[in-house]
Amino acid sequence: MRLSTKGRYAVMAMVDLAQQGMGQPTSLAEIAERQEISLSYLEQLFAMLRKAGLVKSVRGPGGGYLLAHDRSETRIADIILAVDEPIRATRCPPGSAMGCRSDRTRCLTHDLWEELGNQIHAFLDSVTLLDVLERKLSTRIAEARTAADSDSSMAAAG
Repeated sequence: MRLSTKGRYAVMAMVDLAQQGMGQPTSLAEIAERQEISLSYLEQLFAMLRKAGLVKSVRGPGGGYLLAHDRSETRIADIILAVDEPIRATRCPPGSAMGCRSDRTRCLTHDLWEELGNQIHAFLDSVTLLDVLERKLSTRIAEARTAADSDSSMAAAG
């Protein structure tokens, strides 16, 4: 499973905007330079982000883009969904009873991959721009590792 370039670049640009903007419009040229992303590519992404209501554009001298919502309210999943197709780990159409095999049945691992996609979406939906800026993810990862190590220790002892 792979996140597309559109999704990754959109998140990078939005985190940059959240960090640099601070209530002042930020130009796409500045974001493009800092993040080493093509300006024309960013223009396409920001058109989609604006259409989704995640950013606002300001025209004229000193213009650029602003976050449409507070950093603590802008979820990573919303950014990715605004520029990309939904994140899925299956080849089957979402919600379809038919599978992707030639006889239209689902493979034996379909439920596994579908739940993986659900977990990824739930995780990205739980993370905001502010979480990324405040590096809260490293704390969550460390806590998850500690819990996993504890579970492994208990299983080995039992």
